[in-house]
Amino acid sequence: MLDNKQCEAFFAVAENGSFDQAGLKLCITASAVTLRVQALEKELGQLLLIRGRPCVLTQAGQQMFEHLQHIRRLEQNLLHGLKGGGESHFFKTVIGSNEDSLATWLLPALKEVLLKEKIVIELRTDDQSHTYSLLEKGTVSACISIEDQPMRGCHAEYLGLMRYRMMATEQFKKKWFAEGIHRETLRNAPAIIFNDKDRMHFDLLERNYGLMKGTYPCHLIPSSESFVTAIKLGLGYGMVPELQLDTENKQESLVELLADAKIDIALYWHHWNQQSKPLQLLTEHIIRHARHILA
Repeated sequence: MLDNKQCEAFFAVAENGSFDQAGLKLCITASAVTLRVQALEKELGQLLLIRGRPCVLTQAGQQMFEHLQHIRRLEQNLLHGLKGGGESHFFKTVIGSNEDSLATWLLPALKEVLLKEKIVIELRTDDQSHTYSLLEKGTVSACISIEDQPMRGCHAEYLGLMRYRMMATEQFKKKWFAEGIHRETLRNAPAIIFNDKDRMHFDLLERNYGLMKGTYPCHLIPSSESFVTAIKLGLGYGMVPELQLDTENKQESLVELLADAKIDIALYWHHWNQQSKPLQLLTEHIIRHARHILA
């Protein structure tokens, strides 16, 4: 039989990437975590973790991690089945999402099923190209990602397209692009970028104008709402989700700088093949509603 405390310590390291963070989560010292993981490795006769910053799972470690994830899902399903009849009982799940989906369509799409099925969610946000790793690490039960291929034991469902358009205020356009939009004017005009992980703007300028990241000024504003606010204030220009323009443009007019700079990002819903009934309902709901909302 596997030792519960040893497995718990290993899972915490795999989930958080370090012995220190695992210790904080389990309210024990990093040394105690190390001893428990070493004892588990000795019991199994396998190295489970490659120590580093962050720690990396070996092939045996990945198998153990997936096994423990499976056990946790079974336990969650059992507890929900046993307690589900209680009026005060809510099913809790953790979901990974990109900021733009959260700021626009996600919560309205989930509202009905969350209320009806008494589901509470904990949202973990990251760039849409990195949310996949949250599921891979086991920190979320499902996620929205641009990855179209599911990881082992998971399924990927197409949700739709989020369209982005290059926008700025009329005043900003007159000031910085009075001579047109080309390589030299783009080199000098300040851009608004979500964060360093957001490659959309960087790739567009590199591909179309040969401008590499770091060759033009840019603000990094890692908040979808503040991102649009910064553009409305005339601090720069940027790639804005079309869904945000439907609401934001009513308050203050933004103009499209380049009609051919539209970018469509395909989004997918990744979830484990074996889901509890509440998660199955949530999955069915989000897929159905997303396909009506997204392009």
